[in-house]
Amino acid sequence: MLLKLSLKQSMVLAVPVHPPLKLTHHEFCCCRFRSSANDSTDRKLPFKFPLQWRNSKWKFTDIDPDSVKKNLNKLLLKTHNFVHEMTSPLVKTGKLDDSKDVDYHDSEDILVGEQTIQSDLLDGNLSLAAVVSIEQFSRMNGSTGPKMQKLFEALVPKLVHKDARNLVEYCCFRFLSRDNSDFHPCLQELAFRRLIFITMLGWEKPYRLENDSYLDGSEEASLQTRLVGEESFVRIAPAIPGVADRSTVHNIYKALAGDKGGISFSIWSSYINKLLKVHNERKSYEFQLPHMPSEQVLCVGSSRKQPVLKWEGNMAWPGKLTLTERALYFEPLDFSKSKKVERLDISGHDAQVNKTKVGLFGSELFDSAVSISSGEKECKPWVLEFIDLGGDMRRDVWHASMSEVIAFHKFVHEYGPQEDEFASSIYGADKGKKRAKIDAVNSISRLQSLQSIRKLLDEPLKLLQFSYLKYAPYGDIVYQTLALNYWGGRGSLVPKWKKVKSPYTKNARSLDEASEVNYHVHDVDGSVYLSQWMRSPTWASNNSISFWRNAPLKQGLVLSKNLIVGGASLTERAVRICRDKSKVIEKTQATIDAATLEGIPSNIDLFKELILPLTSMVRSFEKLRRWENPYMTVAFLGLAYAIIFRNLLAYVFPTTLMVAATILLSLKALREQGRLGRFFGKVIIRDQPPSNTVQKIIALKKAMRDMEKFLQNINVTLLKLRTIVLSGQPQITTEVALVLLSSATILLIVPFKYVLSFLIFDTFTRELEFRREMVLRFKKLVKDRWETVPAAPVVVLPFENDQKGPMHQTNKLEAQEKSE
Repeated sequence: MLLKLSLKQSMVLAVPVHPPLKLTHHEFCCCRFRSSANDSTDRKLPFKFPLQWRNSKWKFTDIDPDSVKKNLNKLLLKTHNFVHEMTSPLVKTGKLDDSKDVDYHDSEDILVGEQTIQSDLLDGNLSLAAVVSIEQFSRMNGSTGPKMQKLFEALVPKLVHKDARNLVEYCCFRFLSRDNSDFHPCLQELAFRRLIFITMLGWEKPYRLENDSYLDGSEEASLQTRLVGEESFVRIAPAIPGVADRSTVHNIYKALAGDKGGISFSIWSSYINKLLKVHNERKSYEFQLPHMPSEQVLCVGSSRKQPVLKWEGNMAWPGKLTLTERALYFEPLDFSKSKKVERLDISGHDAQVNKTKVGLFGSELFDSAVSISSGEKECKPWVLEFIDLGGDMRRDVWHASMSEVIAFHKFVHEYGPQEDEFASSIYGADKGKKRAKIDAVNSISRLQSLQSIRKLLDEPLKLLQFSYLKYAPYGDIVYQTLALNYWGGRGSLVPKWKKVKSPYTKNARSLDEASEVNYHVHDVDGSVYLSQWMRSPTWASNNSISFWRNAPLKQGLVLSKNLIVGGASLTERAVRICRDKSKVIEKTQATIDAATLEGIPSNIDLFKELILPLTSMVRSFEKLRRWENPYMTVAFLGLAYAIIFRNLLAYVFPTTLMVAATILLSLKALREQGRLGRFFGKVIIRDQPPSNTVQKIIALKKAMRDMEKFLQNINVTLLKLRTIVLSGQPQITTEVALVLLSSATILLIVPFKYVLSFLIFDTFTRELEFRREMVLRFKKLVKDRWETVPAAPVVVLPFENDQKGPMHQTNKLEAQEKSE
């Protein structure tokens, strides 16, 4: 059966005709139908074949000559294109023309091929996209669909080959594993990009739904209306060199998908086009910048409309900025050519880059600059301003690119092996730094391509591998898996494989942990990373020990380090944990952002609502103290005195904790059962009434006045306490000291249970009639004595400039040294 996908809402299929037509096994009937549900099945065909139906009256005059001529020409054109595509190589030489990405033929005929694989599998029928992907990649592997299926079933257990997704992965990964280039050359061809897009669709939906078939058009075959989901993009895209990496593929998907719910074919093709354009521009930089032959150029900033300014004091020099893998080069715009090209090395361990503001005379007016330093004392930091008339993303992209270069060198310094005998003995370890550099360069290329199609995130650092993992949760473990991926190699040349002392063994907490971290770590393909290379203290962390202890060595069919059919690599597993932890942190931060309200009245209302349980408890206690419900008060006092005189005070606090834990577990169980409702636990407050600007200013002024009065009262209280403590009023200080000594004597002589019972009796009898007057007189006495306490004196010095103060002190110290 021949299959054909179309970008339009129409499909052309060649299907075998069954009786009542009298045809041989190799005869076919061609029909054209639309996939729209509004088309009628009884629609008259454009032309009819002269085939004799049973009991039918067919006339030669029913043939439409114009329709026959038109359809025959179209059929011949499609046949010619099919033969040309099957006989021509997939990868063509020549330059890529962005204007001819999708011509008429490419937009109508997506992929043509003959189906040889059986659609019926154990778990269902293969979808159209899955069949096309399997068939095309099988031919590109030099085989056929049935042979690839039999070979796959012979290599993996039944549990793995039972899933059609694994068969799609095997055919795709088998072809991708044949190329070891930094950027896959087949991406230059639009046919290969379409095939990868169809593979993502086939992996996402490997089976057809019930009652779907290739003949009734119910399965949508238009690529322009299909969207690739996150799960399939995360699985397939990192397998293609240069397209994405495992660490940031989720963020790349977010940037490309946006709010559409998926990635369309047009976005996918535009992303690859810009990626190819960036790589082609990099090749041209080698001839345009001869003064840096040993370094790879990553970014070049030079534009008359949007220049790059280098600030030196109050002067800003425009010029040409170049970022390489190791340094920054700035070539000032000087017509006299008296200024030389300046170089700033950023490969050091102490190099750093930060966003900053610039302006004349030290003012911070323009938030479009970065400050970058090499970490060396003799080198001054550079302040570079990136003028962007369209926004501030240009500065952010350059800042992210510089951060990625710095993070790459720090990663190599911390996780890479030194030049020792073991590094030379491990086959492939000497190429580890080059592999890491390729990933860093590809990350910056992807960032530039996303900038070109305006699909950047708010934080571009999330799109760069080393910069993102530097601050991501569980990023250290992903760093370790990347180090194993880059520097891990075959260790058959190492003379002795024995347990050796690692630099981080002293950080292990126990002997078991120390013995575990002393061993080398292995990848799924058998490559090894020696323990002597583990200089980073992160190898001794609990997360690291737990990850490497529980990481299985082999799962699925291993084609290479990064291509595993039916399984996941070590980097992919670490990234999955990192992703889950990041989701938890993002969810927590979202709740914090949602709870952060603007405006003083709204925050006051929220605070009142949050402390409502505490205020309810205080109000209930006040009702007991005031004897509003005598029976409840008597019961409470009986319980309190029973606890005191039965010597049960030691059990009050543990019992309170047990009751609190019981309440928490009960609420958890009720929430899991769904018996508390969806809105249980939500804090609900009412918004403030609408007001104009004048009302807001008056309300703000009143709130500031109340806040000022509250702070004044607190300050006065603290000043009076300062007077008592520092004996500003000796008589009052003596009285307070006598009260404290009397209280201490009572607590030492009288047992605590009697003191506590007396305090409870005093608290619950203050509002009774026989004690009310005595309590009022005591409060009046204390208030009078408190009012007689003077506040400590406060001296307010006149304003003095901060810049003059240190200079004056410095001159004073110098004068003292001279006098000595």
